[in-house]
Amino acid sequence: MDSRNRWLALIVLCLGDLMIVLDGTIVNVALPSIRDDLGFSQASLAWVVNGYLLTFGGFLLLGGRLGDLFGYRRLFLSGITLFTLASLACGLATSQAMLVAARAVQGTGAAVVSAVALSLLMVMFTEPAERAKAMGVFGFVLSGGGALGVLLGGVLTDVLDWHWIFLVNIPVGIGVFALSRALLPQGGGAAATGRLDFAGAVTATGSLMLAVYAIVNGNEVGWVTGRTIGLLAASAGLLAAFLVVEARVASPLMPLGLFRNRDVSAANVVGVLMAGGMFAWFFFSALYLQQILGYSPLEVGLAYLPSMVLWGASSLFLSDRLVMRFGVKMPLVAGMLLMVLSLALFARTPVDGSFALDILPATIPLALGAGIAFNPLLLAAMGGVEPSQSGLASGVVNTAFMMGGALGLAVLASLADSRTETLRDGGDSALAALNGGYHLAFLVGAVFAIAAAVVGAVLLRPGAPAAAHEGEERIDAAPAAEPL
Repeated sequence: MDSRNRWLALIVLCLGDLMIVLDGTIVNVALPSIRDDLGFSQASLAWVVNGYLLTFGGFLLLGGRLGDLFGYRRLFLSGITLFTLASLACGLATSQAMLVAARAVQGTGAAVVSAVALSLLMVMFTEPAERAKAMGVFGFVLSGGGALGVLLGGVLTDVLDWHWIFLVNIPVGIGVFALSRALLPQGGGAAATGRLDFAGAVTATGSLMLAVYAIVNGNEVGWVTGRTIGLLAASAGLLAAFLVVEARVASPLMPLGLFRNRDVSAANVVGVLMAGGMFAWFFFSALYLQQILGYSPLEVGLAYLPSMVLWGASSLFLSDRLVMRFGVKMPLVAGMLLMVLSLALFARTPVDGSFALDILPATIPLALGAGIAFNPLLLAAMGGVEPSQSGLASGVVNTAFMMGGALGLAVLASLADSRTETLRDGGDSALAALNGGYHLAFLVGAVFAIAAAVVGAVLLRPGAPAAAHEGEERIDAAPAAEPL
């Protein structure tokens, strides 16, 4: 595959994954319009988001392994097709049941695309410098797509209507499918034996789906209720069964030896903690702008525009250079510390805050930090993994990030609500109490980011694992990594 086609194929992968990332946030701005149009209650409206998260989280690991077994290109095309058709159904939905069901199918397609896109990137880019740059581009799409979703959701909802936040995926999906057939290589499939670890697939997917279901509904039904505790216990039981199966089966869905790789294990822990802090920033900063400062959906989207530009610049032009110069550890830790600064600045925003003095200075460090940190995080999570397991490693890191974000956001929302209620009972005004709840969420999100920095600093090795399998050159700008 020549150099020009590789970079064209990367653009196609990024477009496909951008649709997936956008749908995680684009719908949030449109939720009030969807509620009014289709008659959702406040409780049932959550399923427009949760239906997507449930299947997305549940099928990530299985999607990655299926790519290893039957070919990344084939699975990518299947996932894009499923996601695009489900987007059409969402855009044409005229009832609550139709929209929620279509969102669940969307999540399934999204899981497949997300799980194999990174594996295709690893197949296409094997030279360390090119891989680091490609990871920087891909990392920007993964990390910055959420902010773009808020902007695009505000524009489409204000200018057109909520249906278009889904219908916009149709031409993009068709284009990605056509270009993928022409440009993407036939990666994966080397491990295909015609047999799949069905017991592992059922227990792993069931455990993840039960965990996501319990997490996304924890605030609504209560964290210490029998329902939530029972679901989490059932999820833990299925996880234990999965580990037993994987230790005994001849061709496991997830070889447990994968986690003997210190970088892979550490990167997934960092991903969980990083997602908790980042989701806090996205969610509560948007609420602060709307609920405290009175911004419209379009104004909220535009408020993120400067940070999006900086995010893209740091991902595309700075992150890969830092990795090549210092390895994965330093950029990752530095990025986490910049995220801590941003969350701490948001934890002091006043009820009469201004964009120039309070919002813009607080968004810049996170945009810079996330842009720098995503590239080394992905390199660490995928580095040193055998080609036959790259889809699995991609599914694992995506699962870790999504679960960390869902769990972190649920916990922080619960803490924010409790703090707001306490302040209101203490005599604070409604706005001051609400803002105080947001402040606590930002502070705890900063703690997540600090923990991510500590884990990265202590456990990640200094070398940059740009090669995905043995025998390939590794980035050795930093000292060579010692064996485990």
